[in-house]
Amino acid sequence: MTYLRKPKWLTSKKIGASKAQEIKRLLREYNLHTVCESARCPNLGECFENGTATFMILGNICTRNCTFCAVEKSSENLLPPDSEEPCSIAELSKKLGLKHVVITTVTRDDLPDGGASQFIKVIKIIKEICEKNISIEVLISDFNGDLKQVIKVVDAAPDILNHNVETIPRLYPIVRPKANFVRSISVLQTASKSNRNILTKSGFMIGLGETEQEVLTLLEELRKADVDIVTIGQYMQPSKDHYPVKEFIHPEVFDFYKDEGEKMGFKIVESAPLVRSSYHAERARKIMRNHSQI
Repeated sequence: MTYLRKPKWLTSKKIGASKAQEIKRLLREYNLHTVCESARCPNLGECFENGTATFMILGNICTRNCTFCAVEKSSENLLPPDSEEPCSIAELSKKLGLKHVVITTVTRDDLPDGGASQFIKVIKIIKEICEKNISIEVLISDFNGDLKQVIKVVDAAPDILNHNVETIPRLYPIVRPKANFVRSISVLQTASKSNRNILTKSGFMIGLGETEQEVLTLLEELRKADVDIVTIGQYMQPSKDHYPVKEFIHPEVFDFYKDEGEKMGFKIVESAPLVRSSYHAERARKIMRNHSQI
């Protein structure tokens, strides 16, 4: 297999080593996982240096078989939800003095509610333990299409509800074979309609073989679903066994998508090669106060 050579603009910032080690130590102490580590995020050092981390609940083994993702996959020997996990996340968030906390998850199709109840517990206890001005962002799975679970999470009142579409519809059979694009759009639409005081968010990767028009059409579909925030980043192959990078997209193209997204009416468009779903997530705090008054 021929690998494309990474261009110079895909070099992540070499910062955060000391802070990263401290946060990693605390994560082990509290028996917690982060998507930053499990998904091998290129921005791990920078985010840890800024005291930001995306907690990953319900373990670190996913029941889906997405070909782009570095998270471990299996449908066997899965552990039940950890009853101590919500409190541990809240306590560590308070210890770190986080102003914006992001909670994501592996997909757990083995659980009757897809893990929705664990999200609700985490949101509730963060609000009880942490400072009142902390904002909470949840990055949920599709709960296997059970939209009632989406509404339950929305009712717990996070500030932002995120669900990533990850790629264009045409590539789903190859990149996300157990997922469904229409189902993901339904999750976002349901969240938006359930409570307009909550910001909705989604993200996707480029460089997997999509066309410019397919990206623009995807952005239009997300706006039709009343998504407020969108993130666009370069796909980077985690290993030789994962889906191959088809193209490294130039930063100018990311700028173009940012401009087009803003014209469509998104409140925030984060579009750059190293952007990931939770990268600079705290920036959304700037629009939350105004949005809550809508």
